[in-house]
Amino acid sequence: DVRVGLIKLADRLHNMRTLGHMPEAKRKRIAQQTLEIFAPLANRLGIWQVKWELEDLAFRYVNPAKYKEIAEQLAERLPDREAQIKAIVEGLRELFEKNSIRVDISGRPKHIYSIYKKMQQKGKAFESVRDVRAVRIIVPDITACYTALGLIHNRWRPMPGEFDDYIAAPKDNFYQSLHTAVIWEDGKPLEVQIRTQEMHQSAEYGIAAHWRYKEGAKRDKSYEQRINWLRNMMEWRSDVNDATEFVESMRSDVFQDRVYVFTPRGDIIDLPAGCTPLDFAYHVHTDIGHRCRGAKINGKLVPLYHELKTGDQIEILTAKRGGPSRDWLNSNLGLIKTQRAKSKIRAWFKKQDHEQNLAQGRLLLEREIQRLGLPELNFEKMARDLSYKTPDEMFVDLGTGDLSIGKVINEISETEENASLLTASVPKKVTAITDAVNVVGLKGLLTTMGKCCNPAPGDQIIGYITRGRGATIHRQDCPNVLRLRSSDRERIVRVDWGTQIRTYPVSIRIRAYDRQGLMGDVSNLLNDDGVNIADVKVNVNRSLAELRLVVEVQDISQLSKILTKLENVPNVTEAHRITG
Repeated sequence: DVRVGLIKLADRLHNMRTLGHMPEAKRKRIAQQTLEIFAPLANRLGIWQVKWELEDLAFRYVNPAKYKEIAEQLAERLPDREAQIKAIVEGLRELFEKNSIRVDISGRPKHIYSIYKKMQQKGKAFESVRDVRAVRIIVPDITACYTALGLIHNRWRPMPGEFDDYIAAPKDNFYQSLHTAVIWEDGKPLEVQIRTQEMHQSAEYGIAAHWRYKEGAKRDKSYEQRINWLRNMMEWRSDVNDATEFVESMRSDVFQDRVYVFTPRGDIIDLPAGCTPLDFAYHVHTDIGHRCRGAKINGKLVPLYHELKTGDQIEILTAKRGGPSRDWLNSNLGLIKTQRAKSKIRAWFKKQDHEQNLAQGRLLLEREIQRLGLPELNFEKMARDLSYKTPDEMFVDLGTGDLSIGKVINEISETEENASLLTASVPKKVTAITDAVNVVGLKGLLTTMGKCCNPAPGDQIIGYITRGRGATIHRQDCPNVLRLRSSDRERIVRVDWGTQIRTYPVSIRIRAYDRQGLMGDVSNLLNDDGVNIADVKVNVNRSLAELRLVVEVQDISQLSKILTKLENVPNVTEAHRITG
């Protein structure tokens, strides 16, 4: 029942209004949870009145110093701001009366938390945002919305990039209004919202506004979509192990930036930013997710770790039967973003019997060890390191998905020496690469190595600010620098070497059905993961291709990650390490 959600929001609002008597630590914890869960939930249901009050009340306890600072500065300027808004409202009303448009105009309050967020997002101080005034204009119908917008833009200069049409393209919480900003007669910006009375009711009270209509009222699609969204959230709760996981999934999946993608039929699906085709498949239907074997985006075959972008049209390729792969739960591989999809996969594996999960978990680990070319490992010690009493308990959790293979490989990487695990197959020296050169006090400045002295990691170095080319890095004993110290001292800067990263050369073999662009896709994947290719050999026999590469990796975890990603490249059938 959707009313339960509204009651919980009302209960949280009451708690926040009476939070002052609680211990400070508890106040802060409850306030933080309110900002992360309850205020976004109110926003998603379109209940703006509750959203802004929850945000301001929570911000007061999460960051009391900043709250007090902004509140005091707003209070100081209140008389001036009220006088300005009164003059603005009179000017707008005169414009609309001359054009016979019936309007209701009011000043729109700027809430403390929204001001703080604007300061954070734009990197501005309060002084830079304090002069922003805002008004709301309510008109009889949609046609009048656009007429009012045209009159305002003809009378005052619109600010570039500040117009948004949320009537034609509503927000994901079904909010509708026209937003614009103009330069008012005093040379300062004015924010303007234009909407109908029905849009205003929906924006202020969201899902709750619809209960004022009697039974038999016309069907409201936005109301039904809000109800369906809330019901889906509650149904999904049954797939999640515990309340903690559900809350975490709410944070990561529901209340963050979104992307909007299309099904082949043209239906719009909104997902958290960073989602993959697998996340999309599980969002559409659990069974489609389980049987997913590939995906096309805008008609082109893509790997399952491909990141979706707004506007993409996605087609999921499925098998007739079968289930998910345990590899999908490996967090190092980036195949799944949402907790919702992960919960559905774990639920599928939990339905398998104990012996099957034990056998599958053991097989999964042995296969990964073989693929990585690792020596024989002590499963008893590995289980203890991961807080299991026996290896069988560890295998069962691997089989159900409660333990990811990525976590096991990370544990191996941390407890074993990378040098002994990685250098057996290629008789080359271990290399060290530097993250960058840091220019003290000038973060992000372009640097180039001086050709006169060719500094190398470990040398004592110094920087010289050039005209238009950033900083040139020299050895401290370079004759050119010694000369510049006396003639151009103000352009000499302190620098130091960045973090040293050890890498190890490893041979890998990739087998695939040959196609145009195969090597390019492999090369791009490794480049995106920051992996250098030291050597390449390609052999093609009819339609089969074998690629032998020497790649430079930092540890076993990185090797495991790239091998699994390589196996997801279209046409690739196998990728493993060569140890012999």
